Amino acid sequence: IRRLEESVVNRIAAGEVIQRPSSAVKELVENSLDAGASTVSVTVKDGGLKLIQVSDDGHGIRFEDLPILCERHTTSKLSAYEDLQTIKSMGFRGEALASMTYVGHVTVTTITEGQLHGYRVSYKDGVMENEPKPCAAVKGTQVMVENLFYNMVARRKTLQNSNDDYPKIVDFISRFAVHHINVNFSCRKHGANRADVHSASTSSRLDAIRNVYGASVVRDLMEIEVSDENAGDAVFKMDGYISNANYVAKKITMILFINDRLVDCTSLKRAIEFVYSATLPQASKPFIYMSINLPPEHIDVNIHPTKKEVSLLNQERIIEIIKNTIEEKLRSSNTTRIFQTQAVNPSALTQANMQKEKGTEVKMSSGMKSQKIPVSQMVRTDPRDPSGRLHTYWHGQSSNHEKKSDLVSVRNVVRSRRNPKDACDLSSRHELLTEVDSNCHPGLLSIVKNCTYVGLADEVFALIQHNTRLYLVNVVNVSKELMYQQALCRFGNFNAIQLSEPAPLRELLLMALKDDVLMGDENDEEKLEIAEVNSEILKENAEMINEYFSIHIDKDGNLTRLPVVLDQYTPDTDRLPEFLLNMGNDVTWDDEKECFRTAAAAIGNFYALHPPILPNPSGSGIQLYKKDIDQELLAEAETAWSQREWIIQHVLFPSMRLFLKPPKSMATDGTFVQVASLEKLYKIFERC
Repeated sequence: IRRLEESVVNRIAAGEVIQRPSSAVKELVENSLDAGASTVSVTVKDGGLKLIQVSDDGHGIRFEDLPILCERHTTSKLSAYEDLQTIKSMGFRGEALASMTYVGHVTVTTITEGQLHGYRVSYKDGVMENEPKPCAAVKGTQVMVENLFYNMVARRKTLQNSNDDYPKIVDFISRFAVHHINVNFSCRKHGANRADVHSASTSSRLDAIRNVYGASVVRDLMEIEVSDENAGDAVFKMDGYISNANYVAKKITMILFINDRLVDCTSLKRAIEFVYSATLPQASKPFIYMSINLPPEHIDVNIHPTKKEVSLLNQERIIEIIKNTIEEKLRSSNTTRIFQTQAVNPSALTQANMQKEKGTEVKMSSGMKSQKIPVSQMVRTDPRDPSGRLHTYWHGQSSNHEKKSDLVSVRNVVRSRRNPKDACDLSSRHELLTEVDSNCHPGLLSIVKNCTYVGLADEVFALIQHNTRLYLVNVVNVSKELMYQQALCRFGNFNAIQLSEPAPLRELLLMALKDDVLMGDENDEEKLEIAEVNSEILKENAEMINEYFSIHIDKDGNLTRLPVVLDQYTPDTDRLPEFLLNMGNDVTWDDEKECFRTAAAAIGNFYALHPPILPNPSGSGIQLYKKDIDQELLAEAETAWSQREWIIQHVLFPSMRLFLKPPKSMATDGTFVQVASLEKLYKIFERC
């Protein structure tokens, strides 16, 4: 047994600490962060073998510390072994800079606050090659490592023959930029004009991820938080962002910081991949960013030469809690997805229609090859073609309504039979129409104009198809918005529905007040007084609402006419009392613009396709209709529901395609919900 020379020992230890150029960059960046830097710049040449330069604007290195700066086991981070239990800095051994001097040429330029000039000094084998020289310098420290592994022939050849180490360096800087959002990071190749990573300090973690990894990643991220404050066990908190089921990547991206230290945790990574394997298609990997905070005494940071791994107290329990939280988050994310839309290609649509009419394969002109459509995208997308709707597969009771085509409905809607009046020129009305246009959601507009009606899903939702996706649409919400917009568009130009008999306002308002559960405790005299007040309000404004909205009230206080908001559609008169009460209570009569807005909203709510008051005899309400119930009531309910379904298919949806401008709120309030995507279904079948 022989005692090795100190130079041999140091070189062996250096090869273990600085395994490759990216290891040196990581150590230097962590030193900059420990120095309180707000800007860190990295420059690399030949993958880090020729040059690594890391500059920061931290507090710098004191002149007195320069002689021992690169000696092994010299550090400002701790003084006793017990300090490891409460260590918060990323460095603590004092080995990184010393190791670099044993396998490369290191030059340090630094200046501390208050100094008139900085100092530059070169190091080799842990000692200064010369005395520090005064020089001009900017605030902070610049460490330059040249000719890395010049004296380790095998290591240098291995790195030169392998792939460039620069992508690993970019990956390290990207991870630091995501976590340290208050620090400006940049990383570039030597001589390059543009940085490959350039992140500005921000207050938002999502902005940092968007800046580094792109907007396409941020679009599919969900925020996640976990905390466990059981006094008898480890106390930890975790926050971060995880990708949802829409995110698709061939390689997992997992950014893990524990107490602000960039580390790897194989067991946690394996557990997360197991959770995602049940959600993502085969060969697709997630994006994970996690920041875990634990008491310093619950972490052992001194278990790996490069400090890339740590040991946690109660590690299995922490991993299990995080795994369960991610699993629950993924399970609930299906109800809150955001889906991107794509417009139908008109030329492809026309070509598909020609192919269907001929019944033969379309032959392309000479010199052009036909493009084969993937099986996962072969769907019907023509909104005018009724084949494939749910009605095609129903055999049984037929509708009593005449089967009019969508084309007839469209022609009736388009046909203009009104002469414009001066009322259309009111500025308040134009402002409201401008608000509708500016608030329109372009993606939903494309879906509405190019969708195919499939059928009713239940009393409230209908199914539509757009491209390769199937959506649930809230019929009540879209019809209410359509009627509101039509009330503004037809302002002053309505056709009228003549009531068979005049309807007294006072009696209708009393009916509405009796049905109002909020008025249940009021006595009859108070209800009568409220009805009288609202009746007088409507009579006072009768001339205006008749001129602008074609709601005619005669001098005796009787309602005689209602407007035609949508051709081929008459509103449910059972809701007429509620409509008049809303007109009296909710309309702001003393402000022109608000008056038009609230009146149009009341009309939209009245004309919306609400479910009939009688329960659906074909749905969940069948048990309410028993043999002892009047058969006329059952027949009335069946007629009401079948009439509503016919109107939805032949009147509402054709009018939606022409006129509806869906507001942005409909993208998030559950009015449009995607329930299936053909491409995603194929991925599921592939996994099965």
